[in-house]
Amino acid sequence: MAVTADHIRDKLTKELEAVHVDVEDTSPNRCAASFKVLVVSSQFEGKPLLQRHRMVNTCLAEELKEIHAFEQKTLTPEQWEKQKSQ
Repeated sequence: MAVTADHIRDKLTKELEAVHVDVEDTSPNRCAASFKVLVVSSQFEGKPLLQRHRMVNTCLAEELKEIHAFEQKTLTPEQWEKQKSQ
């Protein structure tokens, strides 16, 4: 199964109850799957960065087997609002 940006976005939105998900396909010439994601979820409240990233990795465990490179940024809704206003 080829992993798509839409599939990643849908899964993160559903499983992490994300209020915002950006997924950028950064695959060079589409020869090796590479993605950059921004996930905003209230489930990240009070959790350190490592735990947030583990939550994303667990959610996408099957997909990550097919992905060559995966960059993620995880924010709470409050952090997202602060970042947008800067």
